[in-house]
Amino acid sequence: MISSTKVIPALSLAALLVSSALHAETSPEKTDVLLIGGGIMSASMGTMLEELQPGWKQIMVEKLDGVALESSNGWNNAGTGHSANMELNYTPQRKDGSIDVTKALEINEAFMVSRQFWTAQVKEGVLHDPRSFINSTPHMSFVWDDNVDFLTKRYAALQKTALFQGMKFSTDHQQIAQWAPLVMEGRDPQQKVAATWTPVGTDVNYGEITRQLIGSLKKNDNFRLETSSEVTDFKRNGDNSWHVTIKDAKNGNERAVDAKYVFIGAGGGALKLLQKTGIPEAENYAGFPVGGSFLVTENSAIADRHLAKVYGQASVGAPPMSVPHLDTRYLDGKRVVLFGPFATFSTKFLKNGSLFDLLSTTTTHNVIPMTHVGMDNFDLVKYLVGQVMLTDDDRFAALKEYYPDAKKEDWKLIQAGQRVQIIKKDEEKGGVLKLGTEIVTDQQKTVAALLGASPGASTAAPIALNVMQKLFPEEFKSAEWQAKIHKMIPGYGQKLNDNIPLLQQVWNDTASTLQLTTPPVIHMDGNATAAPAAPAEKPAESPQHDMAL
Repeated sequence: MISSTKVIPALSLAALLVSSALHAETSPEKTDVLLIGGGIMSASMGTMLEELQPGWKQIMVEKLDGVALESSNGWNNAGTGHSANMELNYTPQRKDGSIDVTKALEINEAFMVSRQFWTAQVKEGVLHDPRSFINSTPHMSFVWDDNVDFLTKRYAALQKTALFQGMKFSTDHQQIAQWAPLVMEGRDPQQKVAATWTPVGTDVNYGEITRQLIGSLKKNDNFRLETSSEVTDFKRNGDNSWHVTIKDAKNGNERAVDAKYVFIGAGGGALKLLQKTGIPEAENYAGFPVGGSFLVTENSAIADRHLAKVYGQASVGAPPMSVPHLDTRYLDGKRVVLFGPFATFSTKFLKNGSLFDLLSTTTTHNVIPMTHVGMDNFDLVKYLVGQVMLTDDDRFAALKEYYPDAKKEDWKLIQAGQRVQIIKKDEEKGGVLKLGTEIVTDQQKTVAALLGASPGASTAAPIALNVMQKLFPEEFKSAEWQAKIHKMIPGYGQKLNDNIPLLQQVWNDTASTLQLTTPPVIHMDGNATAAPAAPAEKPAESPQHDMAL
């Protein structure tokens, strides 16, 4: 017979072992950084952190079955390397009639940071075959009638800057036809038109960049990608880290991760996740969804004759991402032409989101700012209603303004991605509509979220740097991080527009590595030497990728 003095310790030990085993099963995994969203923002952030702090553990979670299936997907955005060469909304006209180029310079500087970042990744073997993700595509502004005077002034203002050297201007029908024949063929020869053209523009497949960056990250032991994984809840731990609940989107099972830092780069889904954190900064924001559709032709007889991104003037009240443009695109190994976008409306914040997204993010804190914005932006409301009411004939008529000889049978309508225009509280106006991308962080510097839309992906690299500066201020200013940042981005921290030798060096180096058109030689006497346009051949065939249409 076994004595009780032996049984009790044995049972206690067994209970302790069972308790330890259960605790081990339920104890959350720990990570240094949790990246939410499998798009270009998280991919850029993760790649930079791997370079700056290779010992840190990173986990990336994506709700869908793969990466780059939402906003970063090539078919869900215009694929423009936004550098303000042609986007007229970045150069507003002041009350005195002069042109303000401040925003244009800011956007161009930011895109040059992205070019340097991608160049470094090519040199390191992280990105490969540059033509699989970036191709030289001249950027053009094209206007007619009353807008000719504006474009004339805009060109003159930009010629006073170094970053926009190489740009050409013309009101001659024959010259414009050489730049973009489809735009001029069939047009009234008496119509007053004007265009600017620059050879250093680019078409960028942000989905391909995302896939290649994440593909490289997956080779590192300290990085893990989890697809079909949805973040459902946040709780702040006592040490200011985050206890994050993640649900398997296929079987509903939940688990937890404790993360020192959280980055929410989930596109339109970022606002809802930011609100779930409960940080007071989230109360300042609301979101309004704007979708888009494009007319597209894959007819090679058309695509091979159009090598340009031709941007026009936006309609009154139109949001920035709704500027009409006729674009050369390189997608899935072939050249196509897109025209649009045409605004659509859905209460979803993501293409694969929920119809309840808008309602679920409307709170007592942001409903009043949303109401004020609605009342103060009647032109926007009117524009969106008009866009939703468009018929196929209406959309085709809009196309013919840019391509007069277009034939309906060559074009089909595709649905692009969803964007969320940010509405922010304002003490004077109640609420204001914010343009561009907004970085929201908490006071403890442990969570950051990206809200907003265009220029978005084009400026993913400088945005990622700004996020890291906010989350990791001490590390960011350290000599070690600064050296590594300047290795990736030689011109970081300097305005290239104010340093012509550095600009020329960066321009030439990035063009050479990324296999882009040779940039102009900068002469700040108004007589810059422009390089010829990139040859109009198709890029090398690349593997087919999923299309989220």
